[in-house]
Amino acid sequence: MTITNHAFQPDERSQLTELVIRAKEGDARVREQVLQDYRPFYLRVASGSCRKYLVLGRDDEASIAMIAFNEAIDSYNVDGGASFLSFAEIVIKRRMVDYFRRQSKRTDEIPLSSFERDENEESVIQRIESKEAQAVLQIQEETEERREEVFRLDQLLSHYGIRFSDLVKISPKHQDARDRALQVARTLVGEPELLAYLTTKKSLPLKELEERVDVSRKTLERQRKYIIALTLILVGDFYHLQEYLNRPV
Repeated sequence: MTITNHAFQPDERSQLTELVIRAKEGDARVREQVLQDYRPFYLRVASGSCRKYLVLGRDDEASIAMIAFNEAIDSYNVDGGASFLSFAEIVIKRRMVDYFRRQSKRTDEIPLSSFERDENEESVIQRIESKEAQAVLQIQEETEERREEVFRLDQLLSHYGIRFSDLVKISPKHQDARDRALQVARTLVGEPELLAYLTTKKSLPLKELEERVDVSRKTLERQRKYIIALTLILVGDFYHLQEYLNRPV
């Protein structure tokens, strides 16, 4: 199976998933086939990150992309709800960020004396541009981390019958309503029995919550998906999303 530059059809996605499963189970021939057939995909993703054309065997970034794609095969969760290529794209971009970060650490700081002594002007400019590139890299890294958190949360929410895209529609319009929902979520987090109920039964312990919070059962039911999402963010490894929840209005 050789891919071309077209949108992947559902049957093709299903076929790829089957191949990934076989590769994870130890079929080396299938793994090699997937790595070969999807080379244009992972090179395109990596090229987009470093903004240059990449050739496998010539560019370090291309090798990193292939290794990351191979890593994605091993770590992909078929039951997570997301397609393999969406997951692989995130893994590749994260590994590219790690690579750029390692490269940036090798760049020396720019001392003020650089401007006081007779130094090649081009060298100084290059070092300034390098520092600016590091700042851009930091922004790109944080953006990618946020995207990865959203991806992981979306996978987690799928087990509760919720999609991340639903949250935009169901999010309370008024700040005080959002604050009350957050307080309910914190109550869940603070009581192990209630949290265990949520994670095992995949639903809110409405009766127990109604006794503990100043929110009506009707409101709890209406905000069920939103409260569940907030709770999962609070107890999970979602640094950037937690920071957003704690941000003052």
